[in-house]
Amino acid sequence: MLNAATLTRKRIHNGVYEGVYQGRSNETAAPILSLIHLGESVGEVFADQINTDNNTWLIRCRIPVNIISDGLQTFFICTEDTTAIDNFSIASGEVLDDELRNEINLLREELDMLKRAFRRHCAETMG
Repeated sequence: MLNAATLTRKRIHNGVYEGVYQGRSNETAAPILSLIHLGESVGEVFADQINTDNNTWLIRCRIPVNIISDGLQTFFICTEDTTAIDNFSIASGEVLDDELRNEINLLREELDMLKRAFRRHCAETMG
């Protein structure tokens, strides 16, 4: 059985995704990868070989600024056969702020409910 290819994200800097791709043991050519957003290829992925002995490549792709908008945008780095080997999300905008506030309020309500139940449980077992 061949080892699986992996992609380890290093950083996103200045609108560019960077990662290290470790290819399968039988691969010798540069990986063919694509940046996918909402099921469509939106960017070219470049690979520069780091180490020929273990088939390691530095992967870079520019994140298209025209896609970034209010809400949560999720991107996938996919292999030629459309297998996702990494993903990242970019969150922005006022709409997202409202969603996060609502989620935090729900979490607070659940925490308050758990605190009351825990206090009730402690009072019943001690009293």
